Amino acid sequence: MNLTILGCYAATPRTLTNPTSQVLEIKNHMFLIDCGEGTQVQLRKHKIKFSRINHIFISHLHGDHFFGLPGLISTFRLLGRDKEMHIYGPKGIKEAITLLLKLGDSWTNYLLVFHELSSKKSELIFEDDKVTVETIPLNHRVYTNGFLFKEKLGERKLNVDAVAKYKVDKAYFHNIKKGKNIILDDGRKIENKLLTFDPPAAKSYAFCSDTAYKPDIVPQIKNVDTLYHESTFLESEQHLTDRTKHATAKEAATIAKNANVKKLILGHYSTRYKSIQLFKEEAISVFENVELADDGKLFNL
Repeated sequence: MNLTILGCYAATPRTLTNPTSQVLEIKNHMFLIDCGEGTQVQLRKHKIKFSRINHIFISHLHGDHFFGLPGLISTFRLLGRDKEMHIYGPKGIKEAITLLLKLGDSWTNYLLVFHELSSKKSELIFEDDKVTVETIPLNHRVYTNGFLFKEKLGERKLNVDAVAKYKVDKAYFHNIKKGKNIILDDGRKIENKLLTFDPPAAKSYAFCSDTAYKPDIVPQIKNVDTLYHESTFLESEQHLTDRTKHATAKEAATIAKNANVKKLILGHYSTRYKSIQLFKEEAISVFENVELADDGKLFNL
């Protein structure tokens, strides 16, 4: 599982920083999460193949999280895309995108499938045989969701020495890796645990931006491997959080600690501060394993 940060700063783009967008590579999927201005330029800059993106998750309809989406959709058309694109986002995203396409007479030559969200409770919005994606309801000035990405357990690993010991025919290998016991030709039953090793632990990633401090998300993200949580402010500006519905680095760290996550990644920094290192310094006073997102940074999760 790899995470590429395309942009992680709050509000307006600057020459050296970009608004929120990131790419999560998980079990052969390449998911785009949020799509602020400049996203497609960042995708090109970091040599991410446009053709591999088939699912886009938009947290909310503030410009710094989705204004790059119309341009990206248009670029897919110019590149001759013919594979359908799935877009998950708040109710209204279909109207916003299709109106621009209509006014510009630039309908796509590929199918756009909109999955509009309105539930204030967590819901499963994507599932295949390898991955699930759930919404994480957040507390912002408009309807907003985070997203919880979870791998499913893979196949069990064949114990080659044990298979040789019991003289198991290759014809049984598929069922063995699926976790099934087998009966040999001489009638002996061989337990699966004797022939296999446990698969690698399934990994999970929670994306939470934008939101005020919301401790009731803790049960849903309990024990996730990596949590990305917005940290717009330092504690010195905590008085701004109620009005803006954003969080401080210390509040993000408190969520991480209470949820017992393995790693916290901070992002969505206000540009009023001289250094993003200040966010980490504040957060590690509460939670030890803190990393800072930054534009172009790659995390191997």
